[in-house]
Amino acid sequence: MEYIDNIEPVTVLKTRSADLIRRARETGKPIVITQNGKPTAVIVDVESFERQRETMLLLKALVQGDTDHREGRSLSHTRARARLQKHLDRSE
Repeated sequence: MEYIDNIEPVTVLKTRSADLIRRARETGKPIVITQNGKPTAVIVDVESFERQRETMLLLKALVQGDTDHREGRSLSHTRARARLQKHLDRSE
Protein backbone atom coordinates (compact mmCIF):
# COMPACT_ATOMS: atom_id res chain seq x y z
CA MET A 1 0.00 0.00 0.00
CA GLU A 2 1.32 3.42 -0.92
CA TYR A 3 1.39 5.93 1.91
CA ILE A 4 3.06 8.78 0.02
CA ASP A 5 -0.16 10.85 -0.11
CA ASN A 6 -1.02 10.14 3.50
CA ILE A 7 2.02 11.37 5.40
CA GLU A 8 1.64 14.26 7.81
CA PRO A 9 3.98 15.84 10.36
CA VAL A 10 3.07 15.72 14.02
CA THR A 11 2.36 19.48 13.92
CA VAL A 12 -0.62 18.80 11.63
CA LEU A 13 -1.85 16.21 14.11
CA LYS A 14 -1.61 18.80 16.87
CA THR A 15 -3.47 21.50 14.95
CA ARG A 16 -5.89 19.56 12.73
CA SER A 17 -6.50 16.22 14.42
CA ALA A 18 -10.24 16.23 13.69
CA ASP A 19 -9.51 16.70 9.97
CA LEU A 20 -7.05 13.81 9.98
CA ILE A 21 -9.53 11.53 11.75
CA ARG A 22 -12.25 12.48 9.25
CA ARG A 23 -9.89 11.83 6.33
CA ALA A 24 -8.91 8.42 7.68
CA ARG A 25 -12.56 7.51 8.23
CA GLU A 26 -13.72 8.71 4.79
CA THR A 27 -10.89 7.21 2.75
CA GLY A 28 -10.25 4.08 4.80
CA LYS A 29 -6.53 4.73 4.27
CA PRO A 30 -4.03 5.03 7.11
CA ILE A 31 -2.30 8.35 7.72
CA VAL A 32 1.34 8.13 8.74
CA ILE A 33 2.42 10.72 11.29
CA THR A 34 6.04 11.78 11.24
CA GLN A 35 8.16 13.32 13.94
CA ASN A 36 11.52 14.84 13.04
CA GLY A 37 11.00 13.47 9.53
CA LYS A 38 10.61 9.86 10.65
CA PRO A 39 7.39 7.80 10.74
CA THR A 40 6.26 7.42 14.36
CA ALA A 41 2.52 6.70 14.39
CA VAL A 42 -0.43 5.78 12.19
CA ILE A 43 -4.00 7.03 12.29
CA VAL A 44 -6.49 4.49 10.97
CA ASP A 45 -10.27 4.33 11.08
CA VAL A 46 -11.89 1.80 13.41
CA GLU A 47 -13.40 -0.38 10.66
CA SER A 48 -10.03 -0.80 8.94
CA PHE A 49 -8.37 -1.47 12.27
CA GLU A 50 -10.91 -4.19 13.11
CA ARG A 51 -10.52 -5.83 9.68
CA GLN A 52 -6.74 -5.85 10.09
CA ARG A 53 -7.06 -7.25 13.59
CA GLU A 54 -9.40 -10.05 12.46
CA THR A 55 -7.04 -10.87 9.60
CA MET A 56 -4.07 -11.06 11.94
CA LEU A 57 -5.96 -13.31 14.37
CA LEU A 58 -6.95 -15.62 11.53
CA LEU A 59 -3.37 -15.77 10.25
CA LYS A 60 -2.15 -16.48 13.77
CA ALA A 61 -4.64 -19.38 14.07
CA LEU A 62 -3.57 -20.77 10.69
CA VAL A 63 0.10 -20.67 11.65
CA GLN A 64 -0.68 -22.36 14.97
CA GLY A 65 -2.71 -25.04 13.17
CA ASP A 66 0.10 -25.66 10.70
CA THR A 67 2.63 -25.90 13.53
CA ASP A 68 0.38 -28.31 15.46
CA HIS A 69 -0.07 -30.48 12.37
CA ARG A 70 3.68 -30.61 11.63
CA GLU A 71 4.41 -31.54 15.25
CA GLY A 72 1.83 -34.32 15.29
CA ARG A 73 -0.77 -32.52 17.40
CA SER A 74 -3.70 -33.13 15.08
CA LEU A 75 -6.59 -35.54 14.56
CA SER A 76 -7.89 -37.29 11.49
CA HIS A 77 -11.24 -36.10 10.17
CA THR A 78 -12.89 -39.29 11.47
CA ARG A 79 -11.48 -38.90 14.99
CA ALA A 80 -12.30 -35.19 15.13
CA ARG A 81 -15.86 -35.84 13.99
CA ALA A 82 -16.31 -38.62 16.57
CA ARG A 83 -14.95 -36.37 19.32
CA LEU A 84 -17.29 -33.54 18.29
CA GLN A 85 -20.28 -35.88 18.16
CA LYS A 86 -19.47 -37.21 21.63
CA HIS A 87 -19.31 -33.64 22.95
CA LEU A 88 -22.63 -32.78 21.28
CA ASP A 89 -24.30 -35.89 22.69
CA ARG A 90 -23.22 -34.93 26.21
CA SER A 91 -24.62 -31.41 25.93
CA GLU A 92 -28.13 -32.53 24.95
